[in-house]
Amino acid sequence: MFVDRIDVCVWNSREARFGNKILDGCMYRHSDSFENRSSNRLILQEDVVLPHFERDLVTAIASDEEIRDILKNVGARLYGTRIRPIPPVGSVSRIPVDDPSLLHRTLPDELLYEVFSRASPYALGVGACVCRKWRYAIRLPALWRGACLKAWQMFGVQENERIARVSYGGSWKRMWIERPRIRYDGIYVSRNTYIRQGITEWKNKNPVHLVCYYRYIRFYPGGKILYKTSPLKLKEVAKYIQGRPSKVDAVFAGRYNLAHDQAEAAILYPGLRPTVLRIRLRIRGTTSGANNRMDLVSLITSGVGEDAPADEENVLEAVEGWDEDETHDPDVPAVTHRRGVATFVFVPFEEVETSVLNLPVEKMDFYVPG
Repeated sequence: MFVDRIDVCVWNSREARFGNKILDGCMYRHSDSFENRSSNRLILQEDVVLPHFERDLVTAIASDEEIRDILKNVGARLYGTRIRPIPPVGSVSRIPVDDPSLLHRTLPDELLYEVFSRASPYALGVGACVCRKWRYAIRLPALWRGACLKAWQMFGVQENERIARVSYGGSWKRMWIERPRIRYDGIYVSRNTYIRQGITEWKNKNPVHLVCYYRYIRFYPGGKILYKTSPLKLKEVAKYIQGRPSKVDAVFAGRYNLAHDQAEAAILYPGLRPTVLRIRLRIRGTTSGANNRMDLVSLITSGVGEDAPADEENVLEAVEGWDEDETHDPDVPAVTHRRGVATFVFVPFEEVETSVLNLPVEKMDFYVPG
């Protein structure tokens, strides 16, 4: 039988009892703990397995010394003994279940873990909703260790291991859920609208137009960022922002860094008068571990001088320490943008075609990111 807590009273009659019942035979795991030894009472804190073996395995318990002797020889006593099957690794259930699924009976757990190790964190979350066995299998720490090391790749392996050990009790999954991070499996979208006055006609009315445009950002684990501003909808822009940046497609590249829940990025606009776009973002989530929102703290454009970096690799270092109103080109003043700073919403690649952000202004005039 399987029990959560057992109080075994040791009596002078040298009989081990569970409540009012005499135990025919019992075997305790090495992880069991003993307390209240002075009161001659044994309390087992963890899960205890009590299969019935021979009657002489444990016929009486009189002292802690005899209990220790039993625990030392438990391996030899189990040799050649057929035991009951146990639940899968990570299962919280104490009752072994014969899985009726043909897939689970034919696919070993080792191959199942190999499949999950090649899946994205988004796919792992979806897989955990399929069935109970997959949910238990996805709890494997090695899966979340790889996801964490990729998410915080810029910090290095040793620093990530130290943070997981010090701040999250050594749990990689807890670190994945609680630590702010940037998501790489989709696109951050900011939907902005404003009203523009139309042309006055001979009729006695003043028409207005509702204009909608988007800011798109995609992050990469190595510190690279792609940025695009366009009136086109998400499903039309996704194909341009997933590949290499192109001036023809008006997709510009830059660099970013991450400090806790704050992200700072710099994007270079090449041309006759090079301009740098400085962005400060704050990461948050609508639910724990989602990290699906980015609040736009500041958006500044500044001119760069002749010593401007030739590519986007060094643009972030070039503008490090600049003031908000600082510019290195007198013909291009620094401008702090106050409009078009709606919160960025994360959209996974799997939901690009079906996202509500693709709706026109006739069906959704204003979007509340939450």
